[in-house]
Order: sequence, then C-alpha cells, then structure tokens
Amino acid sequence: MADSPNCDLKTLSPLQLFERVTEQGEKVRALKAGKAPKDEVDAAVRMLLSLKLSYKTTTGQDYQAGLPPKDLVLINNGTTKEEDEDLVDPWNVQTSNAKGVDYDKLIVRFGSSKIDTDLINRIERAIGQKPHHFLRRGIFFSHRDMDQVLDAYENKKPFYLYTGRGPSSQAMHVGHLIPFMFTKWLQEVFDVPLVIQLTDDEKYLWKDMTIEKAYEYARENAKDIIACGFDINKTFIFSDLDYLGTSAGFYRNIVKVQKHVTFNQVKGIFGFTDSDCIGKISFPAIQAAPSFSSSFPQIFNGKENIQCLIPCAIDQDPYFRMTRDVAPRIGQPKPALLHSVFFPALQGAQTKMSASDPNSSIFLTDTPKQIKTKINKHAFSGGRDTIEEHRKYGGNCDVDVSFMYLTFFLEDDDRLEQLKQAYTSGELLTGELKKVLIETMQPLVAAHQERRKQVTDEIVKQFMTPRKLAFEF
Repeated sequence: MADSPNCDLKTLSPLQLFERVTEQGEKVRALKAGKAPKDEVDAAVRMLLSLKLSYKTTTGQDYQAGLPPKDLVLINNGTTKEEDEDLVDPWNVQTSNAKGVDYDKLIVRFGSSKIDTDLINRIERAIGQKPHHFLRRGIFFSHRDMDQVLDAYENKKPFYLYTGRGPSSQAMHVGHLIPFMFTKWLQEVFDVPLVIQLTDDEKYLWKDMTIEKAYEYARENAKDIIACGFDINKTFIFSDLDYLGTSAGFYRNIVKVQKHVTFNQVKGIFGFTDSDCIGKISFPAIQAAPSFSSSFPQIFNGKENIQCLIPCAIDQDPYFRMTRDVAPRIGQPKPALLHSVFFPALQGAQTKMSASDPNSSIFLTDTPKQIKTKINKHAFSGGRDTIEEHRKYGGNCDVDVSFMYLTFFLEDDDRLEQLKQAYTSGELLTGELKKVLIETMQPLVAAHQERRKQVTDEIVKQFMTPRKLAFEF
C-alpha cells in the first residue's frame, strides 16, 4: 500500500488500519537498518505515528503488534446477536448457518485476500496446466502473498511448502486428506521441497493423553500422510517431540519468535488465560518455526532467505498472522499462505468434524459397509420432506452434505454440475445423491487403505529422518 498521508484513513476498516501500521513499522525498521538518510527516516516515523493515532481513534485501542482487532468485525449472518456469530479459532469452528461459515466475512476479519479468477489464471499460466479443482471450486479460497510466491517461481527463485497435522487420534478421516491432497499437487506442479510438521507436543498439551500416546498417534498419522503419495526424495515429515531435540536451527528460531511475542499478545490472539499451562503459551512459536528455512539446515544448506508457502485450513491463520508479524523483526521472509474452507461434518456444516465422534465423518479405516451406513443414516440432507415436495421444489445443494462432499472428491466438473442441476430441479432425489457419494467414497477410501498397507515402519523412519532432499541450495 502507498504510504501517502493524503490517503483518507477514515475509509479504512480497523483491520486495514492494523495492516497499514504493521507495514509502516516494517518500513521504518528497514530504513533504519539500511542507514537511510535522516529526513527519509523521520518522514517514515511521522507516517507511522499518524497511522497509530488513526488506529487508536478508530478502535479505541493502542496498536499492539501481532494483535489484530478481531473483536471489532463480527462474523455473523446479518445480525449482531452473539449466538449467531461464527466462531473460528485453531480449536473450534461453529456457525448457526446451515450453509457453513461465511468465508467472505472471514476474509475481512482476518485481513487476507480472496483467491480470485485473476490469481487462478496466473497460477495456470505459471504451471502450464489446469489448476486443481480445489482452486477452481473455491475450496482454497483465501491467500496471503501468493503473488510473491508466483513472482519467485517465474524468476527461478526457490520456495518450499510447509503443512502439518495435529495427531489427535490414531485414525484420520477424509477431511484430514484435503490439505495433503492439495499440498501433493502443489509439490508436483512447482517441484519444490515439502516439510510436514506433526504437532504431537501440541496434542499432549491440549488433550487428555500421555506423551507416549501422542507420539504413537504421530507415527500412525504419518502412515496415512505417506499413503497420499508423497515423494520420499522431496518430503521431510517430522515429529516435534523428535525433531526439536536434534535441530539447533529449529530451536533457535523458536526462541527468536518467543522473544518477540509477549504473553499479552498470545492471550489476545489465541484466548489463553492465566490458568493455561505455560506449554500452551509457548507452543505458537513451535508452529511458527517451520516457516523459516533455517529450521531445516540439512535441506536448505543453512540458507535463511527462502520463502515458505503454507497450505492450511483458515482456522490455523492466527498462528501465521503472528508469524508474519514477527518474521521481519528476526530477519526472515514472511510465509505465504493458501487457506481452505472447512470440511463439514456429516451432520451439517455448522461445525468441523470430531475425531472422537465416529459418526461425524468417514474415517480412513471405515469399511465399504460403514461408509454406506454413515452416509445413508447421518449425511444431512438438503432435500424436501416428501418426494412430492422434492419433485416440485427441488433440493438445496448449499446445505446438502452429500453434495458438499462431492464438491471435494468428485473431480469431474461436468458430472458435478449435472448432479447439481438435477438435485436442484427435483429430478434427483436425496437417496440417489447419497448413492453417488457412496460410490465415490468407497473406492477412494479402499484405495487409500491399500496404499497404507504398503507403508512400513522402515518407510516411516526414512521419511522422518533429517536428511538432504533432492534439491540443491
């Protein structure tokens, strides 16, 4: 954004003002570090003070780095009633709207950018092939600095991918596959290294489980991740409980982040209280550290200036808003992000699925019979109460979970559109739509189970051994 003081700051939202202050602060630090002329530094400082004053006037709060004014922009469905607000944080997703979270409002609240047609077309030009259907259908809908990643790629500059999994249970469900399916596609089309963090330490801190159980779940989940088809020569999977004790670069980055984020900031970002254990308070720095290439000296040969791209669900964004705020202050590039929508529970899009509720989703261990029963019995329907009414008025694809699942897993665009038209017109009944979903999910899960059987403990060990990958840096 331009730094001209003539810009009408009154037209900016609290979040836009927050971003402006943050960017201007980075500019001041860069000018001072580069020993710029005094008048240039003074002008930048005056602009920073003016922006901070505008921010306080608008919000009634002093600007605090890494602490966006999230409470000032409500995510709701046209009301200000507290019970109607969307709740989105790294541990909870709730909405009263049967269609799910209002993602356009979430973009405004989080201050990210919408993945629009222009960006999708640019990705297509860069990779020379049709973009993934997750992009075409808006499943990955929001980004931060993806244009910078494309600039780097087009100029033959390296970047890498980072995603993760919190191993809260032994069996993953199909919703957990979404970021890994998309990350695998990104890795293949851009031909870049990938690091996958298993936050077994986080699950031990947040869940009622032993540290041994958390570590066991991490290794079991690694088998499901490997079964997605990742290239062992280009992918490093690591457990925090393992890797933190062996990598000085990783730990140094964690400490740098910890020094530059206050307790007050993490309370504001993550909702921690004085009764939370200190492990929770310090954990965000551990999730931030893989965003920096120096955390993986064996892969990047000690280089610190390689940008990271993080595909993740939008609920993980608070971690990386914090990371992006800290990065310039510790001499690291900001990570870029691609955000996905939430995968709905079978019972409806109001919440995420729960690994503790076997009927909330289709698990990767389910048999064909279990998949059929779950879909027929539990998948929320957008159909009418009677066949006569359905034939007359048609079904609602916006709230029908079977159609939502097909949007994720049915790759044929023409077939998906045919189903939508037939269901909306009343030609296709709910039971028939569920049958299509059953016929889609049964072979997908069965194929995954077959690939997983081939993943031995030795293969897991190879993926999780710190090593040089098939790239030169």
